[in-house]
Amino acid sequence: MFIGEYIHNLDSKGRIIIPSRFRDELEDSFILTRGLDGCLTIYSLKQWEKIFEELNKLPNTKKATRQYIHMLTSKACECSFDNQGRIAIPAFLSKAVNIVKECAVIGVNDHIEIWDRETWETYYDQASDSFEEVAESLSDLLNG
Repeated sequence: MFIGEYIHNLDSKGRIIIPSRFRDELEDSFILTRGLDGCLTIYSLKQWEKIFEELNKLPNTKKATRQYIHMLTSKACECSFDNQGRIAIPAFLSKAVNIVKECAVIGVNDHIEIWDRETWETYYDQASDSFEEVAESLSDLLNG
């Protein structure tokens, strides 16, 4: 399980260190792709396979399905850590979510997200404003 928030900088070569507690849960290679809400997402290979199983259940005759799969997979890449625990973020991915320097690396249960720090803080502040209402609206799903 991935939890916590860590602030790290992207270096001049587009690399970022991934916290050791996250590295311990990932294997030698993993998938980096565009996520939702303006971030990048890291999935273990095992989690990526589960996502693919679910994607394959969706009707590919629906345009929304095709668009989602295209966005999720077309820029995805398999990554691994260097000997200092960093990953190289391809320029096309960092550009897609406006990551330039300061980043927030977030643990989100079954995956990791990498955000531009300012974007993350704005998102978090907005989500905090409605946290209780969202919790209440989801309570039927959680307690069902």
